[in-house]
Amino acid sequence: MDTIEAMRVFATVAERSSFSAAAEALDMSTASVTRHVAWLEQRLGTRLLHRTTRRVSLTSAGASYQERCLALLAELDATEAAVTAQALAPSGQLRINVPVSFGIARMGGLLGRFAELYPQISVDVDLSDRMVDLVEEGYDVAIRITREPAPTLIARLLAESALVLCASPDYLARAGTPTTLAELAKHRCLGYRYYHGGDVWRMTGPDGEESVRVHEHLRANNGDLLREAAIAGMGIVLQPDFIAGQALDEGRLVRLLPDYRIPPVRIFAVYASRSHLAPKVRAFIDFMVQAFAETCGERVTAA
Repeated sequence: MDTIEAMRVFATVAERSSFSAAAEALDMSTASVTRHVAWLEQRLGTRLLHRTTRRVSLTSAGASYQERCLALLAELDATEAAVTAQALAPSGQLRINVPVSFGIARMGGLLGRFAELYPQISVDVDLSDRMVDLVEEGYDVAIRITREPAPTLIARLLAESALVLCASPDYLARAGTPTTLAELAKHRCLGYRYYHGGDVWRMTGPDGEESVRVHEHLRANNGDLLREAAIAGMGIVLQPDFIAGQALDEGRLVRLLPDYRIPPVRIFAVYASRSHLAPKVRAFIDFMVQAFAETCGERVTAA
C-alpha cells in the first residue's frame, strides 16, 4: 500500500471525524478507508484514532502525526504544482552545449532574443568543441556542426555552412598559390582536431572527387585560433564560412581552389530523446529553427 495515499486518507478521516464522511470525500468505500488507516497504524506501531459507534477522534499520537502529516502533504502538493507548472510552460534552467567559435559568432544575439521571448527560462551555456555526452553530463540540448549527427540523438537541422579553403596573401606570396588539390601536400596546412576526415581533405574538382593527405604544421581544437594563425601567415586553413568570412571580405585571407567544391557542414540542434521533451527544450529548438530560417540570406544559410 502507498504510504502517501494512506496519509491522505488518514488526514481526511481526522479532519471529518468520520470514516464514512472521509470515504465520500475521497470517492472510496468505507471499507477501503478503514483498511488504509489500519495499515498506517500497523506500519507506525501505534493507534492514531479512537473509534466509537458515533464518532472518531485522534489519539495523542494521532494528533502529533496529523500535524506533521498535513505539513508534509502540503509541501508535496506545492512541489507537484511547481513541477506541473514547469511541465506546461517553458521555464527553468536550460543547459546548452555549443561549439566555441559558433557560440561566439552567433549565439549571443540569438540568446538575447530568446530571453525576451521566454523570461522564465534561465540559460547555462557551455562553449566547447568537445563531443559531450548529453545524458551523462546533464545537457538539455547541444548545437553540433557536422555532416551527420550521431544516430543515437534526435537532430533538427538548422542550417548549412560552406567550408572555405584559404590562406593569407603573405603566405601565398612566400609559398605560392596552389592550383590543384594535390599541391596542398607541399604546403603547410592548419588542421582542426575534430575535422571528420582528419588530415585527409576531400573535395570535388574538375576531374571528380579527390583527396589529399596534408601536412598539419599546426593542429588545434578551435577554429578562431586557426583563422588567426592563417591570417598571420602560418599556412592554409579549411574552416566554415562563419569563421573565415569576415577575414575573406577584408582581404586578410584569400579563397583558394575556386574550381573545387567542398560539401558544406550542417548545423544541428540535438537532444537525447523525444519522450517527455521539456517545454523549455522544445521552445529553444523551435526558436533556433525559426531564427535560422530568417537568416537565409546570410553566409550560414537556412536549411
